[in-house]
Amino acid sequence: MKLLVTGGAGQLGRSLVKRGRASAIEVVACPRSALDITSWDSVVRAIDATAPTCIINAAAYNAVDAAEHERDVAFAINRDGAELVARAGAERGVPVIHISTDYVFEGISTEPLKETAVALPISVYGESKLAGEQRVLAAGGMVVRTSWLFSDGGPGFVQTILGLALTRPVIEVVRDQRGCPTWADDLADALLILADSPTAELLHYCGGPAVTRAELAQEIVKLARRYRPIACKVVPIATPIGGSGAPRARRPPTVTLDTMRASLRGIPPRRWQTGLADVIAGELAS
Repeated sequence: MKLLVTGGAGQLGRSLVKRGRASAIEVVACPRSALDITSWDSVVRAIDATAPTCIINAAAYNAVDAAEHERDVAFAINRDGAELVARAGAERGVPVIHISTDYVFEGISTEPLKETAVALPISVYGESKLAGEQRVLAAGGMVVRTSWLFSDGGPGFVQTILGLALTRPVIEVVRDQRGCPTWADDLADALLILADSPTAELLHYCGGPAVTRAELAQEIVKLARRYRPIACKVVPIATPIGGSGAPRARRPPTVTLDTMRASLRGIPPRRWQTGLADVIAGELAS
């Protein structure tokens, strides 16, 4: 098996290279400078040059707040670019697995959401990702939704909290956003299994159990104390509304993805605490 990965310089791309190497799977991870998914010629050249058995589209516009005033850019990458990759793969008989997000949901359900649940995004970012899903599925590709991805090296929530905890006595973290943290290495392992026999369907894969952002931050600080004398306290707060501290884009308050379909494919969710401990050790142990 040989994989071509778009967005290869990101968290998931790096994990796919690492986990692929551990499984003796060749992974060609292309950064945007080498593969621009908004360019048909760039996509086709990369596929023809690498001759992959499967393509994983991990390229995305992930700047959630900035997307509110860069709508055209977000849709060009998350919708149009995803479609280009899926169409190019279909024309060459190469299956495509596209990575999507829990931000396609409104976030008001307290029950785990199945793949059949109605998607209703509340941000431009979420809208663009949902549009990309629809285009990929229409082209015969596979879509894997995940949530709250983290990895070593960042940038991401873990690195942000670590940086603040090492320099401040108190940090405030929202308590009214709840989701499922997912270690990029775990998602990479799941994708390597799926890439061996991809199907044209929608699938949820994430870590467990669900926690709030504040609870995740508290766990990060707790684990960091194994390596540094940190006295920082995490204070849970409500998401600011209005003012300079308020986010530009709305976030879904509560999204727990139902992963039964993935479990039936042999990739049950893993506890995110294991991955988090590994990531923090890598960030602070040296």
